[in-house]
Amino acid sequence: MEMELKKVALNDLHEKLGAKMVPFAGYNMPVRYSSDLEEHNTVRNGVGVFDVSHMGEFVIEGPEALDLIQRVTSNDASKLVDGQAQYSYLPNEDGGVVDDLLVYKFKEEKYMLVVNASNIEKDWNWISKYNTKGAIMKNVSDSHSLFAVQGPKAVEALQSLTSVNLSDIKFYNFVVGPFAGVEYVIISATGYTGAGGFEIYVSNEHAEQVWNAIFEAGAAFDIKPIGLGARDTLRLEMGYCLYGNDITDETSPLEAGLGWVTKFTKEFTNSKNLQAEKEAGVKRKLVAFKMIDKGIPRSHYALEDASENTIGEVTSGTMSPSLGYGIGLGYVTLENAKIGTEIFVAVRNRKLKAEVVKLPFYKA
Repeated sequence: MEMELKKVALNDLHEKLGAKMVPFAGYNMPVRYSSDLEEHNTVRNGVGVFDVSHMGEFVIEGPEALDLIQRVTSNDASKLVDGQAQYSYLPNEDGGVVDDLLVYKFKEEKYMLVVNASNIEKDWNWISKYNTKGAIMKNVSDSHSLFAVQGPKAVEALQSLTSVNLSDIKFYNFVVGPFAGVEYVIISATGYTGAGGFEIYVSNEHAEQVWNAIFEAGAAFDIKPIGLGARDTLRLEMGYCLYGNDITDETSPLEAGLGWVTKFTKEFTNSKNLQAEKEAGVKRKLVAFKMIDKGIPRSHYALEDASENTIGEVTSGTMSPSLGYGIGLGYVTLENAKIGTEIFVAVRNRKLKAEVVKLPFYKA
């Protein structure tokens, strides 16, 4: 029996706007409103709004909150100051990744973890397993909406909605304050597009009021609703990992290039084995590559060297709307991971030439 899809608070509004709705991570989600290309360019050059309310939010509180977060996440959350967010991941016990996430610090003894929609239950169970000292955990995923207002015109488009000076919020920092007539809204200078902007967390009861206010205030800046299709091309142009593609329960975070958020100054799940792996050196690496030959790399296509030896596989790929050629991420053997290395993508019976490049693909 097929499970019934969950719906975000504004599901009916998206359908009224004419969005093409698709199943994604167990939710009925808008994949596009017009075209992926138009929506991608709207965010890169102007401002657009994604409803990403399918994401999960856990509030962790109490005297043991930080200790729990430190034990289950790879990054060092003790370095966070109030009003700051941090990218991190949950290592599993077998050398892979349970999920990647954001850790928000509100104040001493109050944090919020933002996790991927497909992993809400898995992450909750995983963190609960380690909650042996009685940190207070609340899963508030179903009661909150999340709007990502992204693009270079985001500050101008939103400023009239709040007394908070949006230009003052540094990247990966956030403010809790009044927004669009609602007293308690989290305004976070984060996002998954590389285009600048904010992520707005609001309770479901105020979701429609806030959404409508954003579109009224942004009308002068030609603000548009944006679907998940453009979210994927935007994140890939920046080389941001997607859980389930580029990182999984089976992939090593060190091979995935997440060493920068793996802090061995503390003990956390599987930290000893990860440290040993770091010292021994990884055998393969997640690399970025651009197509030299015409073609679009797709997930699971084989990657080969000039002698047709398989050296890895594509984990994410697309035609870059901003650059006009195919781009991708994939794992390759260490000797093929250097910038400038020529590799080949096996597309059906053809071998298409590509080159390993430095991230991001798109430089604003």
